Amino acid sequence: MKLILAIIRIAKMQETKVALSDAGLPSFTAMAVLGRGKGHGDLEKAKEVNPQHHEFISDTPRFKSKRLITLVVTDDKKDLAVKTIIDANHSGKSGDGKVFVVNTIDSIRVRNGESGDLTLD
Repeated sequence: MKLILAIIRIAKMQETKVALSDAGLPSFTAMAVLGRGKGHGDLEKAKEVNPQHHEFISDTPRFKSKRLITLVVTDDKKDLAVKTIIDANHSGKSGDGKVFVVNTIDSIRVRNGESGDLTLD
């Protein structure tokens, strides 16, 4: 089993949801998160738009609102899940997001105690 963690743009949430569902991966969790990468893209744009306010614009990148999607898939569906998320979110621009893949030891269904891959269907 693999835990897939994907950080994506808010504007891509609906497209990602539809893509995952169409790929046969409709079960996932999404939550609002704040974060930042190493880039200063918006900082440079802000300085270009308001050069007279350059001294008031912090050199530290601000946190941005993003969505964190989490889903657990069987090992054989890992590549499908990653490709689906990337295809739905790729624009070629900074801030498209990141996908992390983590090994998962087990999954237990609370309702009846079933465990393993069976709980993912």
